[in-house]
This record gives sequence, structure tokens and C-alpha cells, in this order.
Amino acid sequence: MATETLLPSASPVRFVAEDGTRADQHGGYGEPSRERLKEAYRLMVLGRRFDVQATALTKQGRLAVYPSSAGQEACQVAAALTLAKQDWLFPTYRDSVALIARGLKPGEVLTLLRGDAHCGYNPAETRVAPQCTPLATQTLHATGLAHAMQRRGEDGVALALIGDGATSEGDFHEALNFAAVFKAPVVFFVQNNRYAISVPFEKQSAAAALAYKGIGYGMRSEQVDGNDAVAVLSVLDDAVKHARDKNGPVLVEAHTYRIDAHTNADDATRYREADEVAKWREADPVTRLETYLKAQKTLSDNEIEQFRGDAEDFAQTVRDTLNAEPELDPLSLFDHVYAEPTRHLEAQRAALKADLSGVRVAEPPARGGAPVVTAELEA
Repeated sequence: MATETLLPSASPVRFVAEDGTRADQHGGYGEPSRERLKEAYRLMVLGRRFDVQATALTKQGRLAVYPSSAGQEACQVAAALTLAKQDWLFPTYRDSVALIARGLKPGEVLTLLRGDAHCGYNPAETRVAPQCTPLATQTLHATGLAHAMQRRGEDGVALALIGDGATSEGDFHEALNFAAVFKAPVVFFVQNNRYAISVPFEKQSAAAALAYKGIGYGMRSEQVDGNDAVAVLSVLDDAVKHARDKNGPVLVEAHTYRIDAHTNADDATRYREADEVAKWREADPVTRLETYLKAQKTLSDNEIEQFRGDAEDFAQTVRDTLNAEPELDPLSLFDHVYAEPTRHLEAQRAALKADLSGVRVAEPPARGGAPVVTAELEA
């Protein structure tokens, strides 16, 4: 494959400037339909309100932690919209808005961040992998699943969401190498929000852009303005089609920004200046798309108010869901350790069940045996 076909655009692909006016820096990419852009705007408004509400719930003690997506809505909504029903999404802990845009319920999305379970939804049914906290491990999972779909002759694509910090991990490079060699139908979508917690991009990589990292593996690469929803949707549409058509994987880097702190436990003022944050607020992806669609006569003031009202109703659903105390079954701890529980695991489960029911176990069970119950505990 000629190197020229792998190179990303010299500057990030862009359709819309920061002020919402037209910016013709998109090469041969086509603009998505107006209806898709309006749906993207609706989901971005919904996602922004969800994000604000989830952040508030951490302060109320209803969530253990919440990594905000504020400023990255264009990336996350576009990632969800570009996938077909049979495709798989591999999110990180910061991609809750992508899951909401994919159609998951707020209670399902926030189960992990509430601390109730490792995953609140069925990945096989939703085609959404569990949100990944360890950096870059989901890239290997996405590559392996994409390769499996390829071997089975399925018409599916895997899209892995990645932060800029994850590109420094060995798993990321192993995933890219394997995917390129075997032409796995996977898209690696890097949301470069400029900081890996407190480490700025300049101290993570000496590359001109992370998009160039794909070239060394023989992988087509692209970079896009991550706060321009029109451009992100267009580039991801093209990347997913490239992978689906059996042309191999694609690496896409979105240049965006994390407006809020890393999580509610982080103090971002210790490592970045207020002027920097203010500058990026001016490039807000929601406002930018709204201004553009209004100028194109695609979005009316009444529709804007309707979408905002729907987002408020959704926020109420989030509050109601998180304010309800979860009904947890301690025995469910054993349900998903193995596909088929081992005898030792069954023995542990029986021991816990006996303990919960107020029954004393005289001694640990023999290997492979059931626990020996001697007497009920006194009240």
C-alpha cells in the first residue's frame, strides 16, 4: 500500500469554524445529511444535560465518581451514530455520552460509576462492551472481536474509543499492529483532549499528531476537528465504511478538549490555566453545530426549545433512577466469574448464602465439597 494513501490530512478535517460559519477544509469528504446533523444536535444537547446531571450526582453522593464528557459531545455522539446495529462499540470510562447516544438507559450506563457492578447492561444484546477503566485494553478487545467477526464472515465493524494518554500504552500498539496485519474491520478513534489526567499532550508524544502513528503499521489514518460534529461524523462514516468494505482498519484522531476536570476527584487548576479553558469554551461543539444548522435553515428556535425540554425531562429520569436505592443480591457476585461455575466457586457461594441466612459454617468446605453446616446462629 502506497504511503500517500495512509497519510492523514495536513490539517484537521473541518466543515464548520468555531463561530459556526462554513469552513472548507474537508478535502473530498461529503457532508452528512441535514437530518443526521439535526439528530446529532439533539443527542448532543441530551448528552450535555446528562453530563451536567451526572456531575451533580457525584456531589450528592449518588455516584462514586464521574469523568465528565463536557466538550467532547461531538466525538461521542458521532461515534454512536456512525455504527450500524450489528457493529460493536468499545468505550472507555469517559464515554458515557456515547452510550446514551447508542440508546442505553442512564441506570445501565451509570452502574459502573455508582459502584454497583462492573457493567450495568448486557454487552451481547447492546453490542456495547463494558466501559473500560484500564488504559488501552479495550483496543485489544475490539481488535480481537473484529477479527472474529471477519473470520465468521459477519458484516460488522468494531469502533474503539481511546484517549490520548492510552496511545502511550503497549496494548494500543499491539492492537494496531495485529489489526493492520490481518486487516481487521476496526476503527480506532482517539479523542485527543490534550491531557492524560494532568500530563499535557506535549509531554506524551513528540509526533506532530497522533494520527501519524497509524502509518508505521500500514494503517490508513486521519485527523479531524473534534469539536466540529459535521466533520467528525463525516470522517467516521468514511472510516467505518472503509473497514466494512474489507479494506482494513483506520486510525482517526479528533482534536478536542476536556472542559471539566479529569473526574470529580481532580483539581484541574493545578496543571492548566483558566485562559486555556476559556479559549476552548469558545469552540463549544454544541453551540457551534446549533449556529451552523440555524444558518442553514435546518434548525428552528422551536426545535431547539423542544430538544432542551426533552433533555430536562431526561435529566429528571436520571435523578429518579439514581435516587432510588439499588436492590443488590450479594450472591450475584458469583454469577459472571466463569461461564460455567467451578465446584470451588459453588462452595464459596453456598458458604456466603449460609452466612447471609444466619447459619454457622463449622469449617471450610473440603475441596470440591459442600460447606459443613453445624448450627443456626443465635439471635
